[in-house]
Amino acid sequence: MANAHASTHSEDKYYVPHDSVWPIYGSATLFVFMIGLCGWLNEWYGPGIFVVGTAMVIALFVGWFSVVIKESQGGLYNMQVDRSFRMGMMWFIFSEVMFFAAFFGALFYARQLSVPWTGGEGVKIFNKLLLWQDYNSTWPTNGPAALGPRDDGSFETIPAFGLPAINTAILLLSGVTITIAHHAIKEGNRRVLNIFLALTFLLGFVFLGLQAEEYIHAYTELGLTLSTGIYGSTFFMLTGFHGLHVTLGAIMLFVIWLRTMKGHFTPQRHFAFEAVAWYWHFVDVVWLGLFVFVYWV
Repeated sequence: MANAHASTHSEDKYYVPHDSVWPIYGSATLFVFMIGLCGWLNEWYGPGIFVVGTAMVIALFVGWFSVVIKESQGGLYNMQVDRSFRMGMMWFIFSEVMFFAAFFGALFYARQLSVPWTGGEGVKIFNKLLLWQDYNSTWPTNGPAALGPRDDGSFETIPAFGLPAINTAILLLSGVTITIAHHAIKEGNRRVLNIFLALTFLLGFVFLGLQAEEYIHAYTELGLTLSTGIYGSTFFMLTGFHGLHVTLGAIMLFVIWLRTMKGHFTPQRHFAFEAVAWYWHFVDVVWLGLFVFVYWV
């Protein structure tokens, strides 16, 4: 817990850390990670550099956040620092909104503009008569080239009211459990907090398990892969990045749960919990959009 001297001292000064190696290490980590990812995707070399970059990213998060937790528990953060953290998290979530908006925009462009045009809507002479006479521009589509792993390029879609509907119910339920945990921490009810916070990240991991099962089914039985034309690309791009966000959110929830089990946070000061809760609600809302526009409509 914070000592009295640190708390008093921090009320009139904005804490600025000195001699930290983590920003420099973080820059080097991102460089190695992205070089490895780009090289692997473009088949310039194997995944070795990417694996090293991933290990560096994990070390970055563990090391830097350990320092931040120690500083917080040491009473070095006053309300001004707390407000700056909140603003930073708000801008981060806004950047995530724009991130997914770009991908939803790609889906809209392909579905409402590009595919109909390819099928002859608009400049019919150029498309329908000269290039793709037999192409039926209905959605979902893998394009005039009938791309896909099957010999005929055919594929099947995943029905909305199967695993996707179950996963929707799971994420909606996790939104309820994290809200109950949030009220519990404000009321100082540690028992309810720990139980419902644990339920939240467990539901997140169940969601990921079902999504992995869905992907295996798509690849092995439905002929639906990342290379299955524009539908496969947009489907796995949107659901895959969302799954990555669920993974990160569930891990963060687990870390926060470990902290609550150790007695961290008070009813008045618990920004780290709130930041992760905001992030989790964002993940829930994005999935609702995915369920409607990717699986259902």
